[in-house]
Amino acid sequence: MKENTYTSSAKMTPFRKPSPVVDIGLFLLVVAGLSVLMFRGTKTLGYNWQWYQIPRYILSLEQGKLVAGPLIKGLMVTFQITGVSLVLSFCFGLLTAIMRLSASFAARGIARVYLELVRNTPLLVQLFFIYFVLGPIMGIGRFTCAVLALSLFEGAYASEIFRAGIVSIHFGQWEAAHSLGLSKLQTYRYIILPQAIRRILPALTSQAVSLIKDSALVSTIAVYDLTMRGQEIVAETYLAFEVWFTVAAIYLAVTVTLSVIINMMESKLKVVS
Repeated sequence: MKENTYTSSAKMTPFRKPSPVVDIGLFLLVVAGLSVLMFRGTKTLGYNWQWYQIPRYILSLEQGKLVAGPLIKGLMVTFQITGVSLVLSFCFGLLTAIMRLSASFAARGIARVYLELVRNTPLLVQLFFIYFVLGPIMGIGRFTCAVLALSLFEGAYASEIFRAGIVSIHFGQWEAAHSLGLSKLQTYRYIILPQAIRRILPALTSQAVSLIKDSALVSTIAVYDLTMRGQEIVAETYLAFEVWFTVAAIYLAVTVTLSVIINMMESKLKVVS
């Protein structure tokens, strides 16, 4: 009787979500604790913090006008690379997913080879191969090489997301489209993909965030993105801790903002549906 009473009372008690204020408080406590540990560690090393030098590498005031510093200029390059790569990676991913679901043996074979090659080799190796091998042969610059490498790499993972979303749509939708006389392309465009994208939007968001973080590797081929600008400043000033903390904070701000925007879009899509 006691177990039944406990079980029924547990079912009657609704699960309460923690307050956002509590979450923010706990987060600030963790950050404060890590900051204290970092401060003590650097104090033991005898490191002299010079945070006052960092603002001029972000924004500076010249003749009454705000001028972008090296870190902001690098961030703009990062935005350009990730923006183009994001569009191309989703195109590659969608095309590969459709090829894998195709009845054509050749299409499935090409998609399979592409996926196995890209997913089983490191992104850095692919970046070097495209830049040092394909770049000179095809006559493409480092920016294009960086975009191509990121697009192919992220596209391979996005293809599995698209394929899962397409497969999750009930077969009755295909039958209904066929009965209406729609072609396969029209079925994908008007019926299958609009429903699939709503389901896979969170996964695509995670892929976009991964793309932003992976874009830091393009600094290895001397593309002057945010990471490369950070390396440049450290080489000039030796402010390793301050610069890399700032670079990390900028990446964090970008990815968190992207996640918030996509969550808002996802909520609106749920309301519409």
